[in-house]
Amino acid sequence: MTTPSSGGIPRGGPPLTEEDAEDLLRCICFKTGPPRTVGAELEWLVHDLRDPRLPVPPRRLAAAIDTVRAVPLVAALTFEPGGQLELSSPPASSLMECLDSLAADLRAVREALAPLGLGLNGYGVDPWHAPRARVLREPRYDAMEIALGRTGPAGRAMMCESASVQICLDAGTDGPGPLGYRRRWRLAHLLGPVLVAAFANSPVHGGRRTGWRSTRQSLWADLDPDRSLAPPPDGEPRTEWAAHVLDTPVMCVRAPSGPWEVPEGLTFREWLRTGRPRPADLDDLHYHLTTLFPPVRPRGHLELRMVDAQSGRDGWMVPVAVTTALFDDPVAAEAAHRAVLPLAAPAGAGRAPRNPLWRAAAREGLTDPALHRAALAAFEAALEALPRIGASARVVAAVAAFHERYVVPGGCPADELQEVVS
Repeated sequence: MTTPSSGGIPRGGPPLTEEDAEDLLRCICFKTGPPRTVGAELEWLVHDLRDPRLPVPPRRLAAAIDTVRAVPLVAALTFEPGGQLELSSPPASSLMECLDSLAADLRAVREALAPLGLGLNGYGVDPWHAPRARVLREPRYDAMEIALGRTGPAGRAMMCESASVQICLDAGTDGPGPLGYRRRWRLAHLLGPVLVAAFANSPVHGGRRTGWRSTRQSLWADLDPDRSLAPPPDGEPRTEWAAHVLDTPVMCVRAPSGPWEVPEGLTFREWLRTGRPRPADLDDLHYHLTTLFPPVRPRGHLELRMVDAQSGRDGWMVPVAVTTALFDDPVAAEAAHRAVLPLAAPAGAGRAPRNPLWRAAAREGLTDPALHRAALAAFEAALEALPRIGASARVVAAVAAFHERYVVPGGCPADELQEVVS
């Protein structure tokens, strides 16, 4: 996955101690400095080009995957377990560099798929097909299906039938103020439900209405809570995240051959302390980090993972542009913080994505009055900031159109999608 300021963990080596793991996590998960880069990760469902209601057989999907892998791209190309296509941009020095590069890659991918009768659709979950068969047969996904399946069907649906727009931003500076990493960490968690509500785009799953505007977000909330919950956003981010990582159960213990062991309830901290089933090393810690799925994930930079995939050829640009403006323009960041501050959860309300505000965002969208007020203020701040951070007139117009079409009246793309695909 190619994202801004990612840093890395040394691979392999001697067994890791608990103290070393804590120190390392505090150092690498928030790489601080003035925000300079932006990235995005776009997931797409691959559907029949003429009639997306027709299932795409695994053999046809596998042929499409081979075809797209031969296309020269700037972004990193990967595929999710159900065959969803993902493009991960490299770190870009500006919003427009990120958007233009991804747009060019998307054109190339669509041109490669069209002769095969296939196209890309942006929905938070597959509106027509559920359950999708798992296309990728790899030890990681075999283990993930076992681990996530212990809490119900949401894990398989998330793996095989969901898609998102993920926005990657630098962690921020060490200092105070709107560009400081502590403020940006908190802003990401308070703004998260506003982004869920405004961009909700998954009201139909497997041909039926679910009662959620963002069914994708409801699936995340139903996953293994240790793996999908965010740590409390009000503490010291480095300390809270390091503790969260070590106290989360291990999804799997990798092996050089054969199936991977999938222990139940073994936290990484316990693995370090006991050395069983084998001693854990730095590479195991690195891998463990990739198996945690909170809505905001620090990977040196901040990875915001709560936005549904967006319909249309350029719909994905709007959440990337809005979020970047609200984080990287100091004036907009301060306005966004004021807008979302009333949403701060009272003590005991629970952590994202399971607390009531996140559930309201997924179910009610911007019909929730508090979320609507916050969204109006946030989008207005973003629209003012976009020209300051170099957004093109086309991007500003796209955000303004989304604002008028959905945010002002208190709607979201899901409200229209229910009628289109039912």
